[in-house]
Amino acid sequence: MAFTIRQLQFFVAVAEQGTVSGAAQNLSISQSSVTEAIKELESDLGVELFERHPRGLNITHKGHQFLRHATKILADVADARRAFLGDQLTAGGRLQLGVTSLVAGYVLSDLLARYRRAYPSVEVSAIEDNGDYLEHLLVGGKLDIAVMVTSNLRDRTALQSEILEVSAYRLWLPLSHKLASADIISIGDIASEPLIMLTVDEIEENTGKLLSAIGARPHVAFRTRSVEAVRSLVATGAGVALLPDLVYRPWSLEGDRIESRDISGSLPVVQVGMVWRRGSSLPQAARDFIGLAQSQRMVRQRL
Repeated sequence: MAFTIRQLQFFVAVAEQGTVSGAAQNLSISQSSVTEAIKELESDLGVELFERHPRGLNITHKGHQFLRHATKILADVADARRAFLGDQLTAGGRLQLGVTSLVAGYVLSDLLARYRRAYPSVEVSAIEDNGDYLEHLLVGGKLDIAVMVTSNLRDRTALQSEILEVSAYRLWLPLSHKLASADIISIGDIASEPLIMLTVDEIEENTGKLLSAIGARPHVAFRTRSVEAVRSLVATGAGVALLPDLVYRPWSLEGDRIESRDISGSLPVVQVGMVWRRGSSLPQAARDFIGLAQSQRMVRQRL
């Protein structure tokens, strides 16, 4: 493979913007440069990263998988450059973070590890709670930043947000399930299936809306706040689950296989991002956190 850092930058930009024109505008380059870079990247990888349609692009499942690698590569490059900034990174301070349950172990953990390596003198404290309470703490000045699901952010007038990751919903099912070998799976196909319902953030609300759209009531077999419990229950055949791809892992704690399949039709996405109080004078430690998260999401101008 011969892909370049620049191609990765362009790919991440298109994945985030959903259009070549939006990515080109964000990067201040021509659309043809972005289009050519994506074509070359797909050729190098031997997979389609996007599905083309008249109003833009939809990232494919392979594209989602590669997006994780691309953002990690770009973040590692940024870390390498940051390692030579010397005294700029020695300042101390304090950072007060909030995080919702869904993203604590899937987005914040890696980001926080990078931050601690880059700014070892900063004292970091973090609290995990639901989105409504974190918004309350942000508005009240009790938190500097929250890393949370922003799709359902309620107080958008008082809070500012920036997306870090967009994740589509997919179907989780056991390896032996009849739908595991189906070429196409629709929402209607799972309307009568027992559901394992994750009850954190907006998951239960979105799942209910999906099934209500076809006139079906969710047949909930089990409700839980634990993603690991969902994995175990799905793997052992207790039901299926509709969950964002960012929390998917192919194995349960017991070592049983979990399959993940696309659902045809229009499904919602989960947006995970940083949130802080609009107009607030953030401490340097918080500004550094935002800057590092931005570089991990997409390293553009500084490379």
